[in-house]
Amino acid sequence: MTNKLKITYLLGIFIMIFSSNMMNAQLKPGDLVDGIAAVIGDEIVLESDVSEQMNYGKQQGATNTDKCEFLENLISNKLLVYEAKKDTLIENRSASIKEQANAKYRQLLSQFPDEKTLLAAYKFRNSYEMKNAIEKIDTDQYYGQAKYQRVTEKADVTPNEVTDFYNMYKMQLPQVKDEVTLAQIMIYPTLTEAHKQDLINRLKKIKKDILGGETFESQARIYSEDEGSATNGGLYKNINKGQMVKPFEAAALNLQENEISEPIESEFGYHIIQLLKRSGKVYDARHILLKATPTDEELKSAKVKLDSIRGLIIDGKITFKDAAFKFSDDKKTKFNAGIIPGADGSDKIERESIPGTISYELAGLNKGDITTAFDDEENRRKAVKIIKMEDVIPAHQITLETDFSRIKQMALNKKKNEMVEKFVNSKLPTTFISIDGRYDNCNFKSNWKKESIKK
Repeated sequence: MTNKLKITYLLGIFIMIFSSNMMNAQLKPGDLVDGIAAVIGDEIVLESDVSEQMNYGKQQGATNTDKCEFLENLISNKLLVYEAKKDTLIENRSASIKEQANAKYRQLLSQFPDEKTLLAAYKFRNSYEMKNAIEKIDTDQYYGQAKYQRVTEKADVTPNEVTDFYNMYKMQLPQVKDEVTLAQIMIYPTLTEAHKQDLINRLKKIKKDILGGETFESQARIYSEDEGSATNGGLYKNINKGQMVKPFEAAALNLQENEISEPIESEFGYHIIQLLKRSGKVYDARHILLKATPTDEELKSAKVKLDSIRGLIIDGKITFKDAAFKFSDDKKTKFNAGIIPGADGSDKIERESIPGTISYELAGLNKGDITTAFDDEENRRKAVKIIKMEDVIPAHQITLETDFSRIKQMALNKKKNEMVEKFVNSKLPTTFISIDGRYDNCNFKSNWKKESIKK
């Protein structure tokens, strides 16, 4: 629903957050339930944190099982978090992070029949404990990344440094797998006027029922299609001005407290909104969303439109780049010739990482070919796309000639890591660090032991 709270729920993140609770169920008599592995300033690394990182690493294919290395990475990250919280140039986002954690919890809850089942699945005793676990991960991630960016903001590498990096590490660089460069034009199907009016009429009926005595909260639980807030009665708390999409915010801030809006349209569908409380630039509101889910006929019309655009491109009457700019609804790609970015930020995508729906459409296509229009999903909304195979890159060993930008990014990442390591080491003498005696035999890269106060 919000620009800041568009959440992707990755299984790996859940494993990192919740694996310690699941491990407790497998403990043997005499095993350590949990304990403090290290203290950095006023930040704490738990034994379960180390175990979680190791388990997650294994699930991602890591072969390293050195517990000391995982602990050192956590200590280094915690030091960045500790320094970030003292940095006055880094915005304090405690309130929004807390609300984000609540939104994630609500989204998870929507996937279970009830709260008891959710808590049992993730081995938490209550919702407060689970929300705190999510909030802790999000807080560390935000502050750690913010400080990393502050420390490395001036990092850069010259062409000579890229060449030197390649010559030094070329025998260790991985082989590039089969890759492609893809460009897309994506449109959201347009609802018919009759369909739009039906959604508006349904919301007007819901509003009438609320004014007649039903509570907004109960009606949101029954009718709202916003997975992030429906189970919580449509409630969003501590909304900062600029956080919600513009039509929502404009309608909400034009209401008096407890007033309910007329149906309004946003990119997500149609809403009615109730302003609960406003204090300066922060407000609480409830809403009921009916999504603009297209019918089969509306999807068919969108496909016809895209296939006609495809025909114009193939006939040379418009370039794919210009068509993407003119027609695509995808704000992330329309200004970049429709190019879909890869996981590393480049324009190259590993074939094996392409989602199944798109991979099926690309089967048998060569460089320069364009798919016919097909159904897909974007930002949890039904969409229609055509995709162009801009380039095909067979598997090969990395070289300067074919992969300069990729090697440059590797060299830049190495320099950034060195800058962070230097920053961390500069803070050791003035930061309280205590490492549990169970790690006395660890050979850390940084001089944590010399600076730490042993337990």
